[in-house]
Amino acid sequence: AAGSDPVGPCGRRAYAPPAERKRFYQNVSISQGEGGFEINLDHRKLKTPQAKLFTVPSEALAIAVATEWDSQKDTIKFYTMHLTTLCNTALDNPTQRNKTQLIRAAVKFLETDTVCYRVEEPPALAELQRNEWDPVVAWVEKRYNVTIGSSTSILGPNIPASTKETFISHLASYNMWALQGIEFVITQLKSLILSMSLIDRHITVEKAVLLSRLEEEYQIRRWGNVEWAHDYDLCELRARTAAGTLFVHLCSESSTVKHKLLQD
Repeated sequence: AAGSDPVGPCGRRAYAPPAERKRFYQNVSISQGEGGFEINLDHRKLKTPQAKLFTVPSEALAIAVATEWDSQKDTIKFYTMHLTTLCNTALDNPTQRNKTQLIRAAVKFLETDTVCYRVEEPPALAELQRNEWDPVVAWVEKRYNVTIGSSTSILGPNIPASTKETFISHLASYNMWALQGIEFVITQLKSLILSMSLIDRHITVEKAVLLSRLEEEYQIRRWGNVEWAHDYDLCELRARTAAGTLFVHLCSESSTVKHKLLQD
């Protein structure tokens, strides 16, 4: 879902861009239009894979996207442009889902949440999971006044319906753009619990990624790893998770700033 042709369709299937393309523009700028903030590549307007005008709801997000385009060197590496990808998804909505469907897809991750599935063996890993995951689960339970728990059963924990309804209600406070970002983060971490802890600024991106890969990191420390592959996967996951989190915050920025001004 990353860039397709930035100024319109060129016969390629939408959301299947080449991995790289020769940079064809010199300057990147932003401007405010009727529908929001636009990205300009020289004198051409950026467009989505479905040829819609690329407009974003906040100036801060527009600056962040423009920075992605401006930071490309001789070739455009679409796979590095996570904010552009998320904006394209929000604008084109290729899966044609509404707000309710996005929320329910996010909450469904609770049923298979990474931090809810525990092992009994080996004891060292079981202890590591308790030490690292239990505090985050406890914080989320207190923050949202819900019950989550954990289980060593392959079926996972029995999440109460009231817990799911609480998260459905909370996620409904976000706009469609932010929800796209939240689902993206959840997909990276395989965890609604870690994602909400991250978006609520309780844990950092580095910590969230580490906790989502706890068993893998345990095995690496025990048996070693293929260094380049491990480092690449880790950096990629951090980049995607950070971009998704930033996207959520930038898409929620206007209402947050307005709320703070009213409070002051």
